[in-house]
Amino acid sequence: MDGKYGLGPTPGSVMRALADRHKQLRKDKGYSQAEMAKRSGVSLGSLKRFEQSGQISLINLIRLMNLLGRLDDFRTVMERKFDPKEAAKLFTSSTGEG
Repeated sequence: MDGKYGLGPTPGSVMRALADRHKQLRKDKGYSQAEMAKRSGVSLGSLKRFEQSGQISLINLIRLMNLLGRLDDFRTVMERKFDPKEAAKLFTSSTGEG
């Protein structure tokens, strides 16, 4: 819990965790940043900014996740009933499952 008032993750911490997880997935697939950008249609600058700061547009995030074969990860977040703590785990998991 790193929220200002102990209420859970902050948007910034979730963004950074998502970026870190993406970077690890990219490396696991053997893609350089340049190759990932070219294959996904996301500019290299946008990809670098995402991996450094967590900032990215939704469409570019979808493009990256699609290339990594991880679009199904969004289902947990988009389901009608979901536990925010479980959704946060999706983006902070280091096991490769989430």
